[in-house]
Amino acid sequence: MIEIKVNDRLGKKVRVKCNATDKIEDLKKLIALQTGTRQAVNFLLLFKNLFFRADKIILKKWNIIYKDNISLQDYEIHDGFNFELYYQ
Repeated sequence: MIEIKVNDRLGKKVRVKCNATDKIEDLKKLIALQTGTRQAVNFLLLFKNLFFRADKIILKKWNIIYKDNISLQDYEIHDGFNFELYYQ
């Protein structure tokens, strides 16, 4: 279990705990639930269908945009890693 820090540069900082084997898309879902974005509402409304759109959140670090289908350990993301959060 690792803890990742996310900063949206608008004053909101979030710490998310997840597994290293999780994909970026799973991390985006956890971020949406903790920040209370519109995605979280869509997730809660459609929870029974297990449908979730994670296309409104973009995770970046410098110039790298992280793809949804790649796991955290493939990107070598470790405990205490910082992401920049952007909304699309």
